[in-house]
Amino acid sequence: METRPITSGVPMDAYDYGLPESAIAQKPVEPRSSARLLVGPGVHGNQTVEHLTMGDLPSLLEPGDVLVVNDTRVLSARLHLTKATGGTAEVLLLEPTSPGSSTWEALVRPGRRLPAPTLLFDDPDAPPVVEVGEPLGGEEDGRRLVRLLDPAVVERSGEVPLPPYIHDPLGDPERYQTVYATSRPLGDRSSAAPTAGLHLTPDVLEACRDAGATIARLDLAIGLDTFRPITADTAEEHVIHSERYSVPATTMAACTAATRVVAVGTTTVRALESAAATGALTGRTRLYIHGQFPFRVVDLLVTNFHLPRSSLLLLVEAFCGPMWRDLYATALHEHYRFLSFGDAMVVARSGPKHPLP
Repeated sequence: METRPITSGVPMDAYDYGLPESAIAQKPVEPRSSARLLVGPGVHGNQTVEHLTMGDLPSLLEPGDVLVVNDTRVLSARLHLTKATGGTAEVLLLEPTSPGSSTWEALVRPGRRLPAPTLLFDDPDAPPVVEVGEPLGGEEDGRRLVRLLDPAVVERSGEVPLPPYIHDPLGDPERYQTVYATSRPLGDRSSAAPTAGLHLTPDVLEACRDAGATIARLDLAIGLDTFRPITADTAEEHVIHSERYSVPATTMAACTAATRVVAVGTTTVRALESAAATGALTGRTRLYIHGQFPFRVVDLLVTNFHLPRSSLLLLVEAFCGPMWRDLYATALHEHYRFLSFGDAMVVARSGPKHPLP
């Protein structure tokens, strides 16, 4: 799906807020639901900001609400391998070139020392597991074609690909998965976690149901480009990435009948709004949400605090308006934890809901 960005005329420098290193969470909090939750005005009749925890989310919900989650599972995509000469190499799998294919798009390091075809091993006494192929999109793009000679290497040796701003090792890889992540084939998994969902627990979800809300699911396979800062000077110059999504018909029907649709995470917003804009419940989306975007489905957004200059930040502004700047300033002043393992906020849509096409 191709969409033309809506011109805002605002340079990307306007989204380059000051994020101190000390505000970037290096480890997730325990228990998950103890993460802090900044509640924006208008979420449940409140006129001012409130400070709660994710365990309090059910108190913000009402009968008729539908809470929608992205139940994608993160691929153990980072492979630490060796060349036949003994030199080390790293392969970060992105996605297969076609469904079920053994050929993947990937990032490899050190790229200049891995010409095509280079064979890589996870055991020097066993056959090779990966063959590095040709570059994709030019040298500056960084992507390469690789062939998985032994797909079992992913489950055997792969690591979940934590973002580069997280420097501490993760003791339990499942902590970078949501509690409702659904097992899927390798090629249908994500390169990164739907981070807002990391705070939810079975008890919190059950309490949401007790409050009268329905829990619905969808799947959007998150790519690494989701979290990369925009390098263009303006939002209009940015080329949005493509991601695969699937929205069950039951989820879309529940959203259509809902009093309010509460999306857990920006990826959930992107999947729902893509399906609403096109009528296609499955496919790939290049939906670029920024500026005066016509939201058709989502009423409330639960989301973490995002990197400066990121497309996620543009989506948040499109949803709740310029209020995000005050909310982020409040979060920094009150020592909220930012980014993937950080705290969250919940905000209401600032504009009207547009009709379905």
